[in-house]
Amino acid sequence: MDTNTILYIVGGVIIGVILGYIIAKALEKGKASKLIANAELEAQSILKQAKSDGESIKKDKILQAKEKFIELKSEHEKVILSRDKKMAEAEKRIRDKESHVSNELSKAKKSNQSLEDKIKDYDFRLEFLDKKQEEIEKAHKNQIKQLEVISSLSAEEAKSQLVESLKEEAKTDAMAFIQDHVEEAKLTAQQEAKKIIINTIQRIGTEEAVDNCVSVFNIESDDVKGRIIGREGRNIRAIEAATGVEIIVDDTPEAIILSCFDSVRREIARLSLHKLVTDGRIHPARIEEIVRKTEKQIEQEIIEVGKRTVIDLGIHGLHPELIKMVGRMKYRSSYGQNLLQHSREVAKLCGVMAAELGLNPKLAKRAGLLHDIGKVPSSETDVETPHAILGMQWAEKHGEKAEVCNAIGAHHDEIEMTTLLSPIIQVCDAISGARPGARRQVLDSYIQRLKDLEDVAFGFTGVKKAYAIQAGRELRVIVESEKVTDDKAASLSFEISQKIQTDMTYPGQVKVTVIRETRAVNIAK
Repeated sequence: MDTNTILYIVGGVIIGVILGYIIAKALEKGKASKLIANAELEAQSILKQAKSDGESIKKDKILQAKEKFIELKSEHEKVILSRDKKMAEAEKRIRDKESHVSNELSKAKKSNQSLEDKIKDYDFRLEFLDKKQEEIEKAHKNQIKQLEVISSLSAEEAKSQLVESLKEEAKTDAMAFIQDHVEEAKLTAQQEAKKIIINTIQRIGTEEAVDNCVSVFNIESDDVKGRIIGREGRNIRAIEAATGVEIIVDDTPEAIILSCFDSVRREIARLSLHKLVTDGRIHPARIEEIVRKTEKQIEQEIIEVGKRTVIDLGIHGLHPELIKMVGRMKYRSSYGQNLLQHSREVAKLCGVMAAELGLNPKLAKRAGLLHDIGKVPSSETDVETPHAILGMQWAEKHGEKAEVCNAIGAHHDEIEMTTLLSPIIQVCDAISGARPGARRQVLDSYIQRLKDLEDVAFGFTGVKKAYAIQAGRELRVIVESEKVTDDKAASLSFEISQKIQTDMTYPGQVKVTVIRETRAVNIAK
């Protein structure tokens, strides 16, 4: 093929390609115009549909808005109506109050007017009464002057005589009234009280216990005395210095006397001597060692005694310090009476008496056991305080109940009794201390107490003789019949008993008997 043919072929291909491209574009343009036309039609239909939907929605919203407006309008009208109603009610109340206030004001005006009228009337009456009072006083003074002239006595003298006569009459009536009521009380109360006390005493049996201020230490032979005395008396001086006990070595066969007011010291000295004599080694160093060990043993024994006492009496929850004080009472005495035995006896008496009276027997036993713990002071400063007050302070310190503390402090009347337990403790303490053989007194102090008892009676006018009998349990007073009447005798007995109770200290009770007799003596010749 030649070159021209190839060119024609290539040219024809190119022309065909161009024509095909042109035709394709023409076809694509026709399709695009159709698509645009279809799209415009769809858009028009969509717009029409949207317009129709918008109109329907608009109509619905308008209807809803109208309904909401109508609803809000009705609610607003209701609110306005309620407000109008409340305002009308408030106006009505205000009108009622105004009418009420006006009525009250009118009543107040009337009351003020009537009050002013009454005040004027009262003022007039007061003036009238003042005038009458002046007239009465003048008339009274005139009558007094006339009476003074008639009786030849002044008003003051007549008044004093009248007062004296009324005093005597009132005193006589009062004594008769007191005597009648005392006798009536005795008929009802004394019999029952005696029954309870006697029953209590009979149920509590206890031995007579009297402690002395000396102890006797028995030895096997007199040779031991020399060993106890030691060379130039050094052993006996060491024992006395270590224990505080006076050791008396005399001609008494096979016995050494230990003298000390403190029972604890005497017991320590006795036990120490017993250990020394048993061991055989007696010299100052050994003595001090044995005394120290014995003191510890006694302290432990004191605690054990306190525990056994508390257990025997059925008392629970007692403070350890109080238990120790109870144990220390074993080595103390009061008027020769062992303090622990006395306290145990009082505790038992209190328990029985409280049970008879319907009170708490356990609380009564507790107070009875602790009532004398103040007699075992732990320091020199405690000695200056009365033992009842000191015991009450210790009981309060260690958590005892108020009833127990008051019973301890009031059993010798140092403080006021505030519970029924206090007089029971006082009575049982007197019963325990007053029974025969319970206490030992020095003869001089006993005789002095009887003399003081008689001197109290002689301090009253009209007393002729006075005798203290029954070991000071009764005071018989013989009065002069010319100076003392029967009514005065009753009052004199009461006054003497009060004087004894106030000025003297004594165990138990003192019965005061006033005797008045009239003797008419004539001689037939």
